[in-house]
Amino acid sequence: TEDSKPKIKSTFVPGLAPPKIPDGEKVDFDDIHRKRMEKDLTELHTLIEAHFEKRKKEEEELIVLTDRIEKRRSERAEQMKIRAERERERQAKLAEEKARKEEEEAKKKADDDARKKMILSNLSFTGYKQTQPGTKRQTEREKKRKILNDRRKELNIDHLKEDKLREKAKEMWDWMRQLEAEKFDLQFKYMKQKYEITVLRNRVSDHQKM
Repeated sequence: TEDSKPKIKSTFVPGLAPPKIPDGEKVDFDDIHRKRMEKDLTELHTLIEAHFEKRKKEEEELIVLTDRIEKRRSERAEQMKIRAERERERQAKLAEEKARKEEEEAKKKADDDARKKMILSNLSFTGYKQTQPGTKRQTEREKKRKILNDRRKELNIDHLKEDKLREKAKEMWDWMRQLEAEKFDLQFKYMKQKYEITVLRNRVSDHQKM
């Protein structure tokens, strides 16, 4: 702009009047040449001062511009440092979250594997016991058979009178009701155990498919 351009400092150069040549006198050319030299030196001095003044101003503007550039560079470096620090924090949080999830998944998988092994072990042991001779299942049957044999009573009623026969009939009726109740309880327990085994087998099958 016009305002930013260095202004040349004006220096007053006094006007040199041309030497007067008196009538009938000799012209002093040396004096004329000296005055011309003085005028040229004065103008040269003025140009030199204007040049150095302009150069000084340009150097000052260059210093200001350099300081401004350095300030912006420093601010940008600080901004980049802050961004890099935030990115490091973000990456650290992501890595920490990933490690936490992997640890949770590994723990869950280990728990699931342990649960599957326990279920399979229990089922294998149950199946093994059921296929072996003299197992608990057979033992239970033998116990039931023995109990029924012990409960089986010989009817010795030939010598009983009517009132005793009625008592004996009532006793036999009560005994049959008790047997029916025990039979119902055993059937219920059997169905319940069968259902629990079926549920466990289905769970094992589902875990093996995962």
